[in-house]
Amino acid sequence: MSHTTASRSTASRTTARSKPVGYRPGVGSKGANIAVFTVLAVLAVLFLIPFYLILRNAFATDAEITAPGWMWFSPDPAWGNLSRLFDDPAVPMARSLLNSAIVAVLTTAGTLFLCTTAGYGLARIPWRHANKVFYLVLATLMIPGAITFVPSFVMVSSLGWLSDYRGLIIPGLFSGFAAFLCRQYFLGFPRELEEAARVDGLSHWGAFWRIVVPNSGSFLAAIAVITFVGAWNSFLWPLVIGRSPESWTVQVALSTFLTAQTVSLSQLFAAALVAILPLVFVFLFLQRFLVQGVAQTGLKG
Repeated sequence: MSHTTASRSTASRTTARSKPVGYRPGVGSKGANIAVFTVLAVLAVLFLIPFYLILRNAFATDAEITAPGWMWFSPDPAWGNLSRLFDDPAVPMARSLLNSAIVAVLTTAGTLFLCTTAGYGLARIPWRHANKVFYLVLATLMIPGAITFVPSFVMVSSLGWLSDYRGLIIPGLFSGFAAFLCRQYFLGFPRELEEAARVDGLSHWGAFWRIVVPNSGSFLAAIAVITFVGAWNSFLWPLVIGRSPESWTVQVALSTFLTAQTVSLSQLFAAALVAILPLVFVFLFLQRFLVQGVAQTGLKG
């Protein structure tokens, strides 16, 4: 008994000597958390400032926007800016929003279909040239878009797809980056589920559509969000392809406010607000899937 008591007292003294003077459990970690949250809060404010300025100026007059001094919000909001924006005959904003929605939705759907099937084939179906095709897909990521811009335009023009949905959508359907992410994700998908489906008589593609796809919702949502945002924000290609105002996307319509001889800042900010609202709603509803999907991708080779 005395030996046990002596051992405990010796251990307690050793532990006490090993801790620095003034040590308090959890103080260091709490201070680190405060520092991290402070930095994140500052970064969040910096990123939100442009959105705040768009929201403020979208309901202000041109005189208030250009007036010296600081104004948090207009004392008399100009709610008519939005109605004037959609009534402007020079800029078909409603048609541009519809075009952007059609292009973004169809591009997202096509990219999901092509890239998920390609990624699954490269990850799961054994064939001799799978690695060569995968390296070819990776090589496309290293080619600047400016190099393929002119050949793509010549091809689309020769097909008669200028000012047409086909010219806006089809060239952007396949994404090497999305195919790469899909392959990496499917490499980490549990093989046991697919093997059980194969035992039940399903083929590779049957297991893909009935087992893999229904259990990959978060990842597919992440790919969909990334593709949708990229298609919605695309500017240079729609600018070149869309020769008539009826084929403009919302980004091209926004650029007309900057190239006009007289620029209405209030209408410009109102148009910017209308253009970013769909992206804000998409991100707010799908941000959880975006984070989970990217985290599940992994880096398995």
